[in-house]
Amino acid sequence: MGKTSKDKRDIFYRLAKEEGYRARSAFKLIQIDEVFNILDGVTRVVDLCAAPGSWSQVLSKKLWEPAKNKEDVKIIAIDLQPMSCLPGVTQIQGDITKLETAETIISHFDDKKAQLVICDGAPDVTGLHDLDEYIQSQLLLAALNITTHILMRNGTFVAKIFRGKDTSLLFSQLSIFFEKVSIAKPASSRNSSIEAFVVCQNYQPPDNYIPQKINPMANDITMIIEETNSKTNRKIIPFIVCGDLRGYDSDMSYSLDSNYEQKEVVQKPTSPPYKEVLEKLKHISIKHDGFSVDKK
Repeated sequence: MGKTSKDKRDIFYRLAKEEGYRARSAFKLIQIDEVFNILDGVTRVVDLCAAPGSWSQVLSKKLWEPAKNKEDVKIIAIDLQPMSCLPGVTQIQGDITKLETAETIISHFDDKKAQLVICDGAPDVTGLHDLDEYIQSQLLLAALNITTHILMRNGTFVAKIFRGKDTSLLFSQLSIFFEKVSIAKPASSRNSSIEAFVVCQNYQPPDNYIPQKINPMANDITMIIEETNSKTNRKIIPFIVCGDLRGYDSDMSYSLDSNYEQKEVVQKPTSPPYKEVLEKLKHISIKHDGFSVDKK
């Protein structure tokens, strides 16, 4: 008997194999383009966190292959990991949080900027949904940071997000830079997955915004302030994570250590304001059922 509900090889997995795509995620970009037409008239595009390369494959088939003059179409794929070559795609093995990577991209475009930047990157999930959502949001902001260096005005930015309680905050941050921000859920994205994609159109950064030359994920917020005199840059809110996954998980219970010393749940105050009154009450005589009792 064949597998049914437990079979993870769904229709899009099989279609990807039939059509030669490296991963089923290729259909997510195809379906986003069908709704938002993000590839129309595009000749300069950057694929961030590109490996294994399914989104770059779509770009190659949709932009490079049908082009009359293939030299005019420039597709740049960026990732820390190497991936197999694709026709019409220039690969750069680099870190998207480094300014050097942005400068390399622009040099490949002959000092022009990209018309479209896409990012399907995601961290290795831990299973802790709040933490996974936060890490994904930071990856998105890192992608946005390099995008401010390499995307031309009126350009488009597409990136993966994990839907959660902070989705509205990300929407507000992206709306500072783009006239139109939409959150899309392609049909090829499993219903059980919390992933979605932000489609940010018409890039219009604030007039006083200066693209940061340092990594906001790694450097202290004061360094960002000192880097520029822009008031917009000064409004960046620092988020500092204390502790790591090697420590205790606040949502779990643990066995007591053998050397654990039992104490009262709530410690008594050392010098309460009513301490003097309590001392006096110890020596007051009271009557109980007709008998005089000297409380000591």
